[in-house]
Amino acid sequence: MHKGLHRFALIVAGATFFLIIAGALVTSHDAGLATADWPLTEGRFLPKVEFLGIRSGVNMVGNLFWEHGHRMVATTVGLLTIGLVVFLLLKEKRSWVKRLGWLALVVVIAQGLLGGLTVKLMLPLVVSAAHATLAQLFFCITVSLAVFTSRSWIEERPRIDEQGSLAVRHVCIAAAVTIFVQLIIGATLRHSATWDKPLPTDLLWTHVGGAIAVTVLLITAAVMILRRYPGETFLTRPAKVALSLLGVQLLLGIAAFITRMASPNDPQPLNPMVGITVAHVACGALVFATTIVLTLRSFRVVRASEPAYQFATASQRS
Repeated sequence: MHKGLHRFALIVAGATFFLIIAGALVTSHDAGLATADWPLTEGRFLPKVEFLGIRSGVNMVGNLFWEHGHRMVATTVGLLTIGLVVFLLLKEKRSWVKRLGWLALVVVIAQGLLGGLTVKLMLPLVVSAAHATLAQLFFCITVSLAVFTSRSWIEERPRIDEQGSLAVRHVCIAAAVTIFVQLIIGATLRHSATWDKPLPTDLLWTHVGGAIAVTVLLITAAVMILRRYPGETFLTRPAKVALSLLGVQLLLGIAAFITRMASPNDPQPLNPMVGITVAHVACGALVFATTIVLTLRSFRVVRASEPAYQFATASQRS
């Protein structure tokens, strides 16, 4: 492995997580239309600065701080992604990892264009929800790249047999897909009404149903791993982290619901509602990332069951 490449991939994943938080702050502060310009802000690229008595740039006041700050973080992530692709081309030997890096670049460019459309089209629900959802997908890709470039993934590991008729990797996949769908529902819910309006009831109950489905599947996957492979820390560690984050996320969801239901009576988005809602979004991203790690690792070390192995072998021969 190349330590520098792995560390840079971790930096990109961390910056992407920070970008998700920045985007959530924009939505919670209702700052999406703080400026009608894009990609510039009030006709400029940099915030307002004063140097040797000369003032220039954008005056970062009010919601403009959150919107322009979000754009600066997004620009940084885009540049880091370009750097990661170059790093992969120079140091990575596995072609499929390089292709994943190119995919990350394509997704981050699409994400930037969707961000511009949300401003130019005055925050349409479909585009805004797609922008938030694609951010989570890009985070998933960056986390996967960090996993694939790590020593724990590259080094030789003994394969362990699947124990049980229900494959743990299949349950992990189901949990990851359900979490992603839940993130789509959550993004749609967040962008369906501003802080001073009630949330749509049908969409809210759909989100609650999604939370129940995520809870059942993720707990099932984690318990299966903890019971079947108690000594395999490569699997049990992310399983325990996923369970812990899930508990925190459920509590944050309840708190976010309580503060959000009271927000229409507030004169502006208040810090309790903003802070708890943003924390709920951030923790949801962490739950998704941890489940992705758990899923990838289950494919890395758990050998497929005999029928599945025979089917795969027959398919390759044909």
